[in-house]
Amino acid sequence: YQNRVEKQRIAEAFRVGVPTTFEIRPSYNIAPQTDQPVVRLSRDSAERELALLRWGLVPFFAKDPKIGYSTINARAETVASSPTFREAMKRRRCLVPATGFYEWQKIGNKAKQPWTIELPNGEIFAFAGLWDRWKDRSTGSALETYTIITTDPNELVQPMHDRMPVILSPLDYDRWLEPGDPERPPIDLLRPFPAERMTAWKVNSAVGNTKNDSAELRL
Repeated sequence: YQNRVEKQRIAEAFRVGVPTTFEIRPSYNIAPQTDQPVVRLSRDSAERELALLRWGLVPFFAKDPKIGYSTINARAETVASSPTFREAMKRRRCLVPATGFYEWQKIGNKAKQPWTIELPNGEIFAFAGLWDRWKDRSTGSALETYTIITTDPNELVQPMHDRMPVILSPLDYDRWLEPGDPERPPIDLLRPFPAERMTAWKVNSAVGNTKNDSAELRL
């Protein structure tokens, strides 16, 4: 996915303070296992905060952090029951800032055409995410990670792929982040975003290599 904006704009969009302990490098081609910004509630103040977490959720009980390579996404249909994600779904929900995402449409037997999907005018939005904190028993060091929840595609995305990330309306940010009743998480928010509020176009196949990261990828 993409996050092409500076941390000042992210902070303004999600009503959080601008962190001074880390920088955020805008990216046109964010790869799993990289550190990216998420918005969550602070453990100390219960206020929104901007944090830098690794993409690929490692649940607190995991024996090996390599599980994060296979947990970049969580399915909306099973996120509340999956042992990997259910505790995070109850207590550790987050917003994942983005300005667009990519999907690959199959063309023939082998070829795929990449598309970029964005909101009009390149506005910033948020994927529904979960985060967790894992501790290395041998060193005591902590690793904080996140995943992006996916759902059925809307009419725009369906010709390209059979899944799409859950995009939340700003009106639902508070409800998604607030703890509420852990036994009744806001599953109803995990639905396809309205197709008429999105736009898509074909992009260069260079986006398939995460080493490529420039504005030309959107062209």
